[in-house]
Amino acid sequence: MSAEATPRINAPYLSQFSHRTVRLLGKVRQLRGELATVDAGGDVVVHLNRDAHLQLNHAVEIIGKVQNDLSVRVMACSDLGPEGDIDFAAVDAVVDATHRYHQIFYEKEQ
Repeated sequence: MSAEATPRINAPYLSQFSHRTVRLLGKVRQLRGELATVDAGGDVVVHLNRDAHLQLNHAVEIIGKVQNDLSVRVMACSDLGPEGDIDFAAVDAVVDATHRYHQIFYEKEQ
């Protein structure tokens, strides 16, 4: 399995991926300087980089590293437009499949 694997997660999976790079898709709920709060099945604090241009009530996909405090430090992000344009039930189904069949998507740490 490639070292570049970035499993899709949501907030309930954060603790299983400390110090790992992940993909997170959620709704931007709050912007505070270099921090944002994203609803991804629960609130996630995100440490933004200079290239992150998020808008409130938009969907966003974040590639980032999970920190000790279960926040995520952004490496790259994409604004996906108004949150109503995204089927978040489908997003949750993809996250569920990613972890149910993890051997296809990533290696679990022992």
